[in-house]
Amino acid sequence: MKSYVLTVSCKSTRGIVAAISGYLTTQGCNIVDSSQFDDLQTGLFFMRVSFISEEGVAEADIQAGFVPVAETFAMTWQIHDSAKRMKVLLMVSRFGHCLNDLLYRWKIGALPVEIVGVVSNHFEYQKVIVNHDIPFHHIKVTKENKIEAEARLMEIVEQSSAELIVLARYMQVLSDAVCKKMSGRIINIHHSFLPSFKGANPYKQAYERGVKLIGATAHYVTEDLDEGPIIEQDIARITHAQSPDDYVSIGRDVESQVLARAVHAHIHHRVFMNGNRTIVFPASPGSYASERMG
Repeated sequence: MKSYVLTVSCKSTRGIVAAISGYLTTQGCNIVDSSQFDDLQTGLFFMRVSFISEEGVAEADIQAGFVPVAETFAMTWQIHDSAKRMKVLLMVSRFGHCLNDLLYRWKIGALPVEIVGVVSNHFEYQKVIVNHDIPFHHIKVTKENKIEAEARLMEIVEQSSAELIVLARYMQVLSDAVCKKMSGRIINIHHSFLPSFKGANPYKQAYERGVKLIGATAHYVTEDLDEGPIIEQDIARITHAQSPDDYVSIGRDVESQVLARAVHAHIHHRVFMNGNRTIVFPASPGSYASERMG
């Protein structure tokens, strides 16, 4: 038996769920998990269905047979083989907490991806990457060579067939051209304070203002810096008794967890773009273990 995930988005109308479940039944498939959302404001419908082919119908035949159903409702859709691991390219600068967290989760099987390489504009983590038998690519970035540096980055993306780029605290701003070409396929992480602090030493600024909540936001990268559709967020409560160094330490923990959850949701096709927002279906009870092991 093979496991698949079907993702669907289209205009909301009656009969979509019935058509999908009916089709899968005719193909000898059993639905093991299903999530759906009808956005009343936009009139759009989103659905994710995890199913098993119990009668050995070939994936190509399942795909081909679904075309008439999709055309009936003008669906945007994909069927994914659950056993296939998404190819991911990581990017990092000088802060390695998110990188190390992702590598650990990948190593123990909690993040079932194929890491096809790590790109950095520094050499701090070269040895760590090489010791994991992962290709390391150093791309120096300056104001003068930014165009050439991004051209090299896109070469690596093409050569490695990377399906997703994860900015694990990569501190260079990507150009509009790269953001457009990789739309919906670049995830970034940054701190998220209440209130927000930008510029140098945000944790120090937060300490000086007596902030009581710090957190992190993972989002898709767009041309608008740090304002792409949000995938995942979390916060941690702090007190007056904690120091700026405590803020940094707690903030890094939250950043690592939020980024990992965002990547996990993306690779399991639980995130749908909905304009400037996202629809994120949670892992259902009992399904996390199977997702974890791919």
